Amino acid sequence: MISRIREDIRAARERDPAAPSAAGVLINYPGVHAVAAHRCEHYLWKQGRRGLARFMSQCTRFFTGVEIHPGATLGRRVFIDHGMGVIIGETAVVGNNVTIFQGVTLGGTGKQTGKRHPNVEDWAVLGVGSAVLGNVTVGARSKVGAGAVVVDNVPPDSTVVGIPGRIVRQDGVRVSAADLSRLEPLPYPLEEDLLALTKRVEDLENQGMQGMSNEQLEQILKRLDSLEAELNTLDAAIKNLGA
Repeated sequence: MISRIREDIRAARERDPAAPSAAGVLINYPGVHAVAAHRCEHYLWKQGRRGLARFMSQCTRFFTGVEIHPGATLGRRVFIDHGMGVIIGETAVVGNNVTIFQGVTLGGTGKQTGKRHPNVEDWAVLGVGSAVLGNVTVGARSKVGAGAVVVDNVPPDSTVVGIPGRIVRQDGVRVSAADLSRLEPLPYPLEEDLLALTKRVEDLENQGMQGMSNEQLEQILKRLDSLEAELNTLDAAIKNLGA
């Protein structure tokens, strides 16, 4: 137990540039406290003392703001940064050296039974406020962007952003829109909206704009300009994330 706590403190100091010292981490980092407490709670859970384990986990939640079900499995050197609002479900499995930021949810969809929570493989990073839902796997060394909602498997060495989660980088290479359907079947509403409007304008042009007033045409063009601006903003954010 002492060895694992030392590992957790080292992990916090390696991954958080604000970590002052080993003593400072031990005293002031609720994420480290929550992981250490979970190890005791998980042991009791496996020994069949589930009522006590659940009670202890609720006490840990009260003091740290981190809710980890005692049935969840955490690997070594898991670092929960800040921690407030983190929720990890009963059947979740978190690998070694995973970094979890505040507000992350490893939850279920409400439609599954049995194994209903995610697997997060080694060295993955889960950004602020992201959610991974259902019995899916986030591959090793993958990154889930802030606020993303992942409901499908993520390959190793990938970066996922958006709602629903969309792969924007894999193996260090940016994924183009043309490759998106091959790697990630989830739709991306903004692009679909833009494509639909573009097709509509092309159809109208082919028909010689029959029955279309100038006001209606202006509205469509304004909507296209707005969507293009949103896509440019999103593209810039993705480039910053990849950098």
